[in-house]
Amino acid sequence: MTQHRYSRAGLLAALLCSAGLLLATPVHADESLEKRVERMEKLLESQGLVDLYLRLEALQQEVQQLRGDVEQQGFAVNGIKQRQRDLYLDIDRRLGQLETGRAPSATAPAPATSPAPRAAAAGNPAAEESAYREAFGLLKEGRYKPAQSRFADFVVKYPASVYADNAQYWIGEVNYVTRAFEQAIVEFNKVLNNYPNSQKQADALLKIGYCYYELKDFAKARESLQAVESRFPDSTAARLASTRLQQLKTEGQ
Repeated sequence: MTQHRYSRAGLLAALLCSAGLLLATPVHADESLEKRVERMEKLLESQGLVDLYLRLEALQQEVQQLRGDVEQQGFAVNGIKQRQRDLYLDIDRRLGQLETGRAPSATAPAPATSPAPRAAAAGNPAAEESAYREAFGLLKEGRYKPAQSRFADFVVKYPASVYADNAQYWIGEVNYVTRAFEQAIVEFNKVLNNYPNSQKQADALLKIGYCYYELKDFAKARESLQAVESRFPDSTAARLASTRLQQLKTEGQ
Protein backbone atom coordinates (compact mmCIF):
# COMPACT_ATOMS: atom_id res chain seq x y z
CA MET A 1 0.00 0.00 0.00
CA THR A 2 2.87 2.42 0.87
CA GLN A 3 4.74 1.57 -2.29
CA HIS A 4 1.61 2.32 -4.33
CA ARG A 5 1.27 5.71 -2.68
CA TYR A 6 4.91 6.54 -3.39
CA SER A 7 4.59 5.53 -7.02
CA ARG A 8 1.55 7.75 -7.45
CA ALA A 9 3.37 10.63 -5.78
CA GLY A 10 6.36 10.05 -8.05
CA LEU A 11 4.11 10.09 -11.09
CA LEU A 12 2.55 13.34 -10.02
CA ALA A 13 5.98 14.90 -9.35
CA ALA A 14 7.27 13.77 -12.71
CA LEU A 15 4.26 15.21 -14.49
CA LEU A 16 4.55 18.51 -12.67
CA CYS A 17 8.29 18.62 -13.32
CA SER A 18 7.71 17.94 -16.99
CA ALA A 19 5.17 20.72 -17.17
CA GLY A 20 7.53 23.07 -15.34
CA LEU A 21 10.40 22.32 -17.66
CA LEU A 22 8.25 23.02 -20.65
CA LEU A 23 7.12 26.31 -19.18
CA ALA A 24 10.69 27.26 -18.28
CA THR A 25 12.09 26.50 -21.71
CA PRO A 26 12.78 29.80 -23.49
CA VAL A 27 11.18 30.56 -26.81
CA HIS A 28 13.82 31.08 -29.53
CA ALA A 29 13.22 33.65 -32.17
CA ASP A 30 14.10 31.25 -34.92
CA GLU A 31 11.85 28.51 -33.56
CA SER A 32 9.35 27.52 -36.19
CA LEU A 33 5.60 27.77 -35.61
CA GLU A 34 5.35 24.04 -35.97
CA LYS A 35 7.88 23.51 -33.15
CA ARG A 36 6.02 25.93 -30.92
CA VAL A 37 2.72 24.19 -31.55
CA GLU A 38 4.30 20.83 -30.83
CA ARG A 39 5.79 22.16 -27.59
CA MET A 40 2.43 23.59 -26.51
CA GLU A 41 0.68 20.30 -27.30
CA LYS A 42 3.14 18.46 -25.07
CA LEU A 43 2.52 20.95 -22.31
CA LEU A 44 -1.25 20.61 -22.60
CA GLU A 45 -0.99 16.82 -22.66
CA SER A 46 1.07 16.91 -19.46
CA GLN A 47 -1.41 19.20 -17.76
CA GLY A 48 -4.28 16.97 -18.91
CA LEU A 49 -2.62 13.95 -17.33
CA VAL A 50 -2.16 15.84 -14.09
CA ASP A 51 -5.84 16.86 -14.07
CA LEU A 52 -6.90 13.31 -14.83
CA TYR A 53 -4.71 11.96 -12.05
CA LEU A 54 -6.11 14.45 -9.54
CA ARG A 55 -9.64 13.50 -10.53
CA LEU A 56 -8.86 9.84 -10.02
CA GLU A 57 -7.44 10.65 -6.60
CA ALA A 58 -10.64 12.50 -5.68
CA LEU A 59 -12.79 9.61 -6.89
CA GLN A 60 -10.77 7.14 -4.86
CA GLN A 61 -11.24 9.25 -1.75
CA GLU A 62 -14.99 9.39 -2.36
CA VAL A 63 -15.14 5.61 -2.78
CA GLN A 64 -13.24 5.12 0.48
CA GLN A 65 -15.63 7.49 2.24
CA LEU A 66 -18.63 5.61 0.85
CA ARG A 67 -17.16 2.31 2.00
CA GLY A 68 -16.76 3.74 5.48
CA ASP A 69 -20.36 4.94 5.47
CA VAL A 70 -21.59 1.52 4.34
CA GLU A 71 -19.63 -0.20 7.10
CA GLN A 72 -21.07 2.14 9.72
CA GLN A 73 -24.58 1.53 8.43
CA GLY A 74 -23.94 -2.20 8.49
CA PHE A 75 -22.90 -2.03 12.14
CA ALA A 76 -26.02 0.03 12.93
CA VAL A 77 -28.31 -2.46 11.18
CA ASN A 78 -26.69 -5.38 12.98
CA GLY A 79 -27.22 -3.58 16.27
CA ILE A 80 -30.89 -3.03 15.50
CA LYS A 81 -31.33 -6.68 14.54
CA GLN A 82 -29.68 -7.78 17.77
CA ARG A 83 -31.93 -5.53 19.84
CA GLN A 84 -34.97 -6.89 18.00
CA ARG A 85 -33.87 -10.46 18.74
CA ASP A 86 -33.31 -9.61 22.40
CA LEU A 87 -36.72 -7.95 22.63
CA TYR A 88 -38.40 -10.92 20.96
CA LEU A 89 -36.70 -13.38 23.29
CA ASP A 90 -37.70 -11.32 26.31
CA ILE A 91 -41.35 -11.15 25.19
CA ASP A 92 -41.26 -14.83 24.31
CA ARG A 93 -39.88 -15.70 27.74
CA ARG A 94 -42.55 -13.65 29.49
CA LEU A 95 -45.25 -15.20 27.33
CA GLY A 96 -43.99 -18.67 28.14
CA GLN A 97 -44.11 -17.90 31.85
CA LEU A 98 -47.68 -16.65 31.57
CA GLU A 99 -48.77 -19.63 29.49
CA THR A 100 -47.25 -22.37 31.63
CA GLY A 101 -47.96 -20.64 34.93
CA ARG A 102 -51.61 -19.62 34.46
CA ALA A 103 -54.01 -20.65 37.17
CA PRO A 104 -56.80 -23.08 36.31
CA SER A 105 -60.02 -21.37 35.34
CA ALA A 106 -63.37 -22.43 34.00
CA THR A 107 -62.48 -21.74 30.40
CA ALA A 108 -63.13 -25.10 28.82
CA PRO A 109 -66.51 -25.93 27.28
CA ALA A 110 -68.52 -29.01 27.95
CA PRO A 111 -66.68 -31.41 25.64
CA ALA A 112 -68.43 -33.59 23.11
CA THR A 113 -66.54 -36.69 24.16
CA SER A 114 -67.72 -39.38 26.55
CA PRO A 115 -67.30 -39.00 30.35
CA ALA A 116 -64.55 -41.61 30.51
CA PRO A 117 -61.90 -39.75 28.45
CA ARG A 118 -62.79 -36.51 30.23
CA ALA A 119 -62.23 -38.10 33.62
CA ALA A 120 -58.95 -39.59 32.48
CA ALA A 121 -57.72 -36.23 31.24
CA ALA A 122 -58.76 -34.46 34.44
CA GLY A 123 -57.05 -37.11 36.51
CA ASN A 124 -53.63 -36.63 34.90
CA PRO A 125 -52.73 -32.92 35.08
CA ALA A 126 -49.00 -33.64 34.86
CA ALA A 127 -49.45 -35.37 31.51
CA GLU A 128 -51.55 -32.56 30.03
CA GLU A 129 -49.13 -29.89 31.23
CA SER A 130 -46.22 -31.82 29.75
CA ALA A 131 -48.06 -32.17 26.43
CA TYR A 132 -48.90 -28.47 26.37
CA ARG A 133 -45.32 -27.46 27.20
CA GLU A 134 -44.03 -29.69 24.41
CA ALA A 135 -46.36 -28.11 21.83
CA PHE A 136 -45.61 -24.61 23.07
CA GLY A 137 -41.88 -25.32 22.92
CA LEU A 138 -42.18 -26.24 19.24
CA LEU A 139 -44.05 -22.99 18.64
CA LYS A 140 -41.32 -20.91 20.29
CA GLU A 141 -38.72 -22.64 18.14
CA GLY A 142 -40.61 -21.58 15.01
CA ARG A 143 -41.50 -25.16 14.11
CA TYR A 144 -45.01 -24.18 13.19
CA LYS A 145 -46.39 -27.28 11.51
CA PRO A 146 -45.29 -29.71 14.24
CA ALA A 147 -46.56 -27.24 16.85
CA GLN A 148 -49.94 -27.00 15.14
CA SER A 149 -50.20 -30.77 15.02
CA ARG A 150 -49.36 -31.12 18.72
CA PHE A 151 -51.84 -28.42 19.74
CA ALA A 152 -54.55 -30.09 17.66
CA ASP A 153 -53.79 -33.42 19.32
CA PHE A 154 -53.90 -31.71 22.70
CA VAL A 155 -57.38 -30.26 22.10
CA VAL A 156 -58.67 -33.70 21.13
CA LYS A 157 -56.96 -35.58 23.94
CA TYR A 158 -57.55 -33.04 26.71
CA PRO A 159 -60.78 -31.22 25.81
CA ALA A 160 -61.50 -30.27 29.45
CA SER A 161 -57.98 -29.02 30.17
CA VAL A 162 -57.45 -25.50 31.47
CA TYR A 163 -55.00 -25.18 28.56
CA ALA A 164 -57.46 -26.31 25.88
CA ASP A 165 -58.57 -22.80 24.92
CA ASN A 166 -54.96 -21.64 24.70
CA ALA A 167 -54.06 -24.62 22.55
CA GLN A 168 -56.90 -23.79 20.17
CA TYR A 169 -55.81 -20.15 20.06
CA TRP A 170 -52.24 -21.11 19.12
CA ILE A 171 -53.56 -23.24 16.28
CA GLY A 172 -55.08 -20.05 14.91
CA GLU A 173 -51.84 -18.16 15.49
CA VAL A 174 -49.83 -20.72 13.54
CA ASN A 175 -52.12 -20.25 10.57
CA TYR A 176 -51.93 -16.48 10.93
CA VAL A 177 -48.13 -16.46 11.06
CA THR A 178 -47.90 -18.74 8.03
CA ARG A 179 -50.39 -16.46 6.20
CA ALA A 180 -53.12 -19.06 5.96
CA PHE A 181 -55.57 -16.33 6.88
CA GLU A 182 -58.81 -18.06 5.91
CA GLN A 183 -57.97 -21.12 8.00
CA ALA A 184 -56.81 -18.87 10.81
CA ILE A 185 -60.26 -17.27 10.92
CA VAL A 186 -61.82 -20.73 11.24
CA GLU A 187 -59.51 -21.64 14.13
CA PHE A 188 -59.92 -18.32 15.97
CA ASN A 189 -63.69 -18.64 15.67
CA LYS A 190 -63.43 -21.98 17.49
CA VAL A 191 -62.00 -20.06 20.43
CA LEU A 192 -64.99 -17.69 20.36
CA ASN A 193 -67.60 -20.44 19.95
CA ASN A 194 -66.17 -23.28 22.04
CA TYR A 195 -64.61 -21.34 24.92
CA PRO A 196 -66.95 -18.46 25.82
CA ASN A 197 -65.19 -17.77 29.13
CA SER A 198 -61.66 -17.93 27.75
CA GLN A 199 -59.18 -15.17 28.42
CA LYS A 200 -58.21 -15.55 24.76
CA GLN A 201 -61.56 -14.29 23.49
CA ALA A 202 -60.38 -10.71 22.95
CA ASP A 203 -57.15 -11.79 21.26
CA ALA A 204 -58.94 -14.26 19.00
CA LEU A 205 -61.46 -11.64 17.89
CA LEU A 206 -58.64 -9.14 17.29
CA LYS A 207 -56.76 -11.62 15.13
CA ILE A 208 -59.89 -12.34 13.13
CA GLY A 209 -59.99 -8.62 12.32
CA TYR A 210 -56.31 -8.76 11.35
CA CYS A 211 -56.94 -11.74 9.08
CA TYR A 212 -59.77 -9.98 7.27
CA TYR A 213 -57.49 -6.96 6.87
CA GLU A 214 -54.83 -9.13 5.23
CA LEU A 215 -57.50 -10.64 2.97
CA LYS A 216 -58.54 -7.07 2.07
CA ASP A 217 -62.06 -7.69 3.30
CA PHE A 218 -62.04 -4.33 5.03
CA ALA A 219 -65.73 -4.30 5.93
CA LYS A 220 -65.44 -7.52 7.96
CA ALA A 221 -62.12 -6.37 9.38
CA ARG A 222 -63.74 -3.18 10.65
CA GLU A 223 -66.68 -5.13 12.07
CA SER A 224 -64.42 -7.49 14.03
CA LEU A 225 -62.18 -4.71 15.33
CA GLN A 226 -65.14 -2.62 16.45
CA ALA A 227 -66.49 -5.69 18.24
CA VAL A 228 -63.22 -5.94 20.16
CA GLU A 229 -63.56 -2.32 21.27
CA SER A 230 -67.17 -2.75 22.39
CA ARG A 231 -66.84 -6.16 24.07
CA PHE A 232 -63.44 -5.69 25.69
CA PRO A 233 -63.09 -1.90 26.13
CA ASP A 234 -60.31 -1.88 28.73
CA SER A 235 -58.11 -4.57 27.20
CA THR A 236 -54.84 -4.39 25.33
CA ALA A 237 -56.66 -6.01 22.40
CA ALA A 238 -59.07 -3.07 22.33
CA ARG A 239 -56.19 -0.60 22.09
CA LEU A 240 -54.65 -2.58 19.26
CA ALA A 241 -58.01 -2.76 17.52
CA SER A 242 -58.36 1.02 17.81
CA THR A 243 -54.93 1.47 16.24
CA ARG A 244 -55.82 -0.76 13.31
CA LEU A 245 -59.15 0.99 12.83
CA GLN A 246 -57.30 4.29 12.64
CA GLN A 247 -54.99 2.73 10.07
CA LEU A 248 -58.00 1.68 8.00
CA LYS A 249 -59.32 5.23 8.17
CA THR A 250 -55.95 6.68 7.13
CA GLU A 251 -55.80 4.27 4.19
CA GLY A 252 -59.28 5.33 3.11
CA GLN A 253 -60.84 1.94 3.79
